[in-house]
Amino acid sequence: MVRIFIDSDACPVKDEVYRVAGRYGLHVFVVSNRMIAVPESPLIERVVVDSGPDVADDWIAERTVNRDIVITADIPLAARCVEKGSYVLEPKGRRLDRDAIGMALAMRNLMTDLRSVGVMTSTGTAFGKADRSRFLSELDTLVVRARKPRCGPNAG
Repeated sequence: MVRIFIDSDACPVKDEVYRVAGRYGLHVFVVSNRMIAVPESPLIERVVVDSGPDVADDWIAERTVNRDIVITADIPLAARCVEKGSYVLEPKGRRLDRDAIGMALAMRNLMTDLRSVGVMTSTGTAFGKADRSRFLSELDTLVVRARKPRCGPNAG
């Protein structure tokens, strides 16, 4: 059974995930380190973890398995989940797979290094309607792909 994990702190697409998951009957874990509102549904489970760096990330990474879907903008968490065979989708609709994760990690590390020496870096563009639409389209595609039976050792 395909499941969806949301790294929910500051995630702007939770409502979209709930709608798609409801359409397909998928279980959703909404993981955060504080109490947040979630819809009343047997398919949606709120998980509140202890405060601290990477506690929510660790909870998700320890439980996600092959073909689960993880929604996160956290690149190190994405890398851990991709390694386990999960599908990873950023809130702006970019899929992070084995081909994309290396570049995303390198870029994240570069920006972190630049900020540590005082270089001003941009935080990217604001989240907009086009991002929401791209996210919905890609999430639907991933759900369909994740639910299909795989054939052969390298299918996917």
